[in-house]
Amino acid sequence: MVVRRPPARSRQAQILAVAADRFHRSGYHQVSMTDVAAGVGITAPALYRHFRGKPELLDRAVRLGLDELAAGLRAADSTAAVGAVLAAVAVGHRPLGTLVQRDARLLPPARRAALRRELRADTALMVGVLRAERPELAGPDAGLLCWSALSACAGLSYQSAAPQPRRAERLLGELVAAVLAVSLDGTRADSEPAAATAGVAPQPRREELLAAAVRLFHRRGFDNVSTDQLGAAVGISGPSVYRHFESKQQLLAASLVRSRERLWHQVEGAIAAAAGPSAALEAGLAAYVGFARRNGDYLGAMLSETERLAAPDRRAAVDFRRDFLRTWVELLRLVRPECDAVEARIRVHALFALVNDGVRNRPYSDRPDLGDCLRRIGRAVLGVAG
Repeated sequence: MVVRRPPARSRQAQILAVAADRFHRSGYHQVSMTDVAAGVGITAPALYRHFRGKPELLDRAVRLGLDELAAGLRAADSTAAVGAVLAAVAVGHRPLGTLVQRDARLLPPARRAALRRELRADTALMVGVLRAERPELAGPDAGLLCWSALSACAGLSYQSAAPQPRRAERLLGELVAAVLAVSLDGTRADSEPAAATAGVAPQPRREELLAAAVRLFHRRGFDNVSTDQLGAAVGISGPSVYRHFESKQQLLAASLVRSRERLWHQVEGAIAAAAGPSAALEAGLAAYVGFARRNGDYLGAMLSETERLAAPDRRAAVDFRRDFLRTWVELLRLVRPECDAVEARIRVHALFALVNDGVRNRPYSDRPDLGDCLRRIGRAVLGVAG
């Protein structure tokens, strides 16, 4: 019997699908070429005949989804068509949101720049369609709404279990329509600073290190930050970091614990103090947006660096995420009893993704009214009245 090898393109597509799934589930640094090869059922040397290494695998896996997105958007002639494209790509390439928002920052600089250009081009296509239907929208407002729609669909990546595809596509299409219909007329500038003010009062060195760690780990990646860089960020030598933490991994764990404590205290406190579910959901939304505006690096590090933790710390981080999500899902279902758990999870993940992305994505993150904008868009994604 003659055993036929699959065509090279079919094999490459299979490899990219496995690589995207492994990167998505475990994090880029936790996956080796041998892991990917084993998932495909080939040897590592055979894998290297198709791809030169992990950076190329990540780049090609991201590009595969973005190419489909761009092709769909070029053909879209209405906001309904835009929603259908975003939803189809989010469901058909479920790891894409995680790879773009979490792992793409680890690509070589030239590829990161190219990725940003591709995403800006995709957003420009969406803006053209949106402004044809809503000519009263200013360009920056249309851009923010379109980017928020992209981010909301990317939230599907962060669900631990994939929902039924047709239902997920339908609901994401509805979420995109709701986001693109949001009015940003009369938005008001935030009454508090977007980021925590530095230098207001001296902080203990340990606290300075925790703040520097989340900033550097989020922006550069855990493996790309040295103890010398951590020390320099707070005015001490690299070896002096070990007077406060036994290892870089312990510093990461402590910084993420501090992030969770602050997030839980501020958001859960706002929810608990409100009178009734609707008021609690509104208070929680305002608190979450406010926290994100002040602590974008904390949220980014929580999403991007959890996989670098030791197993016990990683379990604690995952348990926190699960409990935090459950709080929001249960609250949303109290406000909207017709919304089942599957729909509520999709909506809440979409909310988190658009807020987390929105506070870090320039030029939109520089808007003085960003907090008000995100609260309005957040209400649309949750399906609650403003």
